[in-house]
Amino acid sequence: MPLKSNFNDKQIQILEVAETLFAEKGFDGTSIRNIAKVAKINIAMVSYYFGSKERLLESLIVYRTSDLKNQLENLLQEDLEPIEKINKLIELYINRINSNRGIYRILHFEFTSKKREQNLQAFSELKKGNLKSLETIIEEGQKKGIFRKDVIIPLITPTILGTFFHFHMNKPFFENLLNLKTEDLYNNYIKTNLTKHIQQTIKALLIYES
Repeated sequence: MPLKSNFNDKQIQILEVAETLFAEKGFDGTSIRNIAKVAKINIAMVSYYFGSKERLLESLIVYRTSDLKNQLENLLQEDLEPIEKINKLIELYINRINSNRGIYRILHFEFTSKKREQNLQAFSELKKGNLKSLETIIEEGQKKGIFRKDVIIPLITPTILGTFFHFHMNKPFFENLLNLKTEDLYNNYIKTNLTKHIQQTIKALLIYES
């Protein structure tokens, strides 16, 4: 699977068109022909670069998420306390998802069946890698006696993502409720208030009650 930097300009053009169409029409509702038409290229070129629609999606996942994988690996090496690492991990997650809502919406709302999961090896490997980074940080905190021993680590990620997606899927409601009249105000609220709320929630799950 190529890294983000290994895609050429033409491949990136195809990937970005595919991402827009997948987010608008769904994966099943988008054909290679649709992608080629919008990208103004020959169908054969899409097949030449990516083979199938599934492989194109795998490449799109790599294109949009390889940076996050590197950032998480770097975070593990930083000289920070475990809770600071968790807070930074949450910040990385929320910033990344909010900047790439299209691909994450496709992944988390369209690819829940086992058949899909088996076809999307890149997505499966990505989730395993991210979970491993989270486990490493939490285990470090447990060894130091800071984090609870009974934490169900695989449920931490859905707690983070679920809060973000509930907020975003109810965007008009929260824009009105919180008086977020512009896109900048909305994005800034996510970056500050929502991120802090998620950090406090996860901290409450991890830290022993005093």
